[in-house]
Amino acid sequence: MTIQKMTGRQAFIKLLLDEGVTHLFGNPGTTELAIMEAVPQFPELTYVLGLQESIVVGMADGFARASNQLVACNLHCAPGLGHAMGAIYNAKFSGSPLLITAGQYEVGYGLQEPLLYEPLVPIAAPLVKWAFEVTRIEDLPRVIRRAAKIARTPPMGPVFISLPGSVLDEEAEIEFGFPTIVDAGVRPSDSALKDLAQKLLAAKKPVIVAGREIANADLFNEACELAELLGAAVYQESVPYNARYPSSHPTCMGDLTRNQKKVRQTLEQYDFLLCLGADLLRMSPMSTVDPLPPEMPVMHITERDWELGKNYSTATAVRADVKETLLALLPVLRDLRTAEQAKHAQARLADLATRNWTANRAKTRAEVQSSASSTPIDQRYLVSQLVDVLPKDVIVVDETLTAAPAIAAMLPMDDPQAYYGLASGGLGFGMAGAVGVALAQPERPVVAVIGDGSAMYSIQSLWTAAHLKLNITYVIINNRSYRIIKERLLAMRGTDDFVAMDMNDPAIDFAGVAKSMGMSSQVVTDPTQIAGVLQAAMASPGPQLVEVIVSRGFGE
Repeated sequence: MTIQKMTGRQAFIKLLLDEGVTHLFGNPGTTELAIMEAVPQFPELTYVLGLQESIVVGMADGFARASNQLVACNLHCAPGLGHAMGAIYNAKFSGSPLLITAGQYEVGYGLQEPLLYEPLVPIAAPLVKWAFEVTRIEDLPRVIRRAAKIARTPPMGPVFISLPGSVLDEEAEIEFGFPTIVDAGVRPSDSALKDLAQKLLAAKKPVIVAGREIANADLFNEACELAELLGAAVYQESVPYNARYPSSHPTCMGDLTRNQKKVRQTLEQYDFLLCLGADLLRMSPMSTVDPLPPEMPVMHITERDWELGKNYSTATAVRADVKETLLALLPVLRDLRTAEQAKHAQARLADLATRNWTANRAKTRAEVQSSASSTPIDQRYLVSQLVDVLPKDVIVVDETLTAAPAIAAMLPMDDPQAYYGLASGGLGFGMAGAVGVALAQPERPVVAVIGDGSAMYSIQSLWTAAHLKLNITYVIINNRSYRIIKERLLAMRGTDDFVAMDMNDPAIDFAGVAKSMGMSSQVVTDPTQIAGVLQAAMASPGPQLVEVIVSRGFGE
């Protein structure tokens, strides 16, 4: 065991580096001064400044999602942790391995209730896998090692550590130990695999719901082979965590919605559901209609045991690594599949060709073309133009709401690392997440497509993007309103008496905000200029912002 004499602040950063952390995202305050004193002593650690704590966590979340690595972020005591809670909620659902810390007053001083003090662990605990406050410098290695192990053990997620100033300033002989990496690559037994294969092959009209674990494990080829062997239609799970399944593959039918009635109608076409590395029908507003047809047999394979049988009875529930399971299951399926089953699978595949994602995309693009000259710009036309000019190796970060269906319908998601969406439903990830994604994948251009309402939740992210000269093009879809709320009020409540849903008095000048933070920007109001302006922005060095004024959809 390595034993060294050093301060707690030095030991903290040394432990981060030893656990493989390369970036520390932060927003420093008084209780973090000890850490900021130590940071210059470790040039191998990159410190990334965010101008508010929710942006700090959002950037770290994006970096973790695009790198699949442990990432650290440091917040400022109770108010800072409070600012960050919405972003931590996002990270919980994205499954990002974040080691979140916050500076705390010296051990015992909290009794006097100084300014900015509250116990931090109870605040963080509901949204993280583990929360703890270090009270002895000797415990620092054990706490950091445990936290890192918990964060990156599937199902991965954020952890939280409270760091009192007295622990950081003490000096001691510290036994550092070494990282623990849990091997979670488990698969079902041989007999269980045979049972899975037999059940899948017995289905007459199987359907697969494909989830984020497929993309995380880079399993697109294997998932496609599974669908082909079964002759199964494949729908991407209802939350756009990532690409989930290659949309251009002939078996891909597109995204499931989060409308229970529509999902029910979709699934009623089939007789067997395989939920593969996905949530089992995560929905949004409450409905009296269950999305899962009654008596439909369900097989669910996931590393997240909490999801198994959570809401719906699951006939075959398998807690396992999706990659190892698929790699072992495919040869069993090939061996057991009969000539008759292969014939029926081919017939089912042929039937999908006229109604799969690719066929529907062509129809959507034809429909959208009719609005090519509309002003204000139709946001669906904007999406079609954007898709046409995206660089081949682009990564898209998407936090749109009303434009999201158009993006899902027209943006090919054939690269498992080329798309990151809103995991929790809570706004604020996209602007900041794009910064983290760009830092994690510096060789690839990043395009962040953000709604105007969403942008205002983390607009300060533009400063960090400009400060670091990152290769990000922000496309702000500006309808000057909370259009999604208007649509839902009308659909769910039957009224168009809109209150507090407009942002046009005064209108927000996003291009002006970007310029004030050191970023080049342009505004587009003419549909004929969309493609040219976007192409020029993406070809320009450093961060760019393009604000596109689109139709409000109401009163125009």
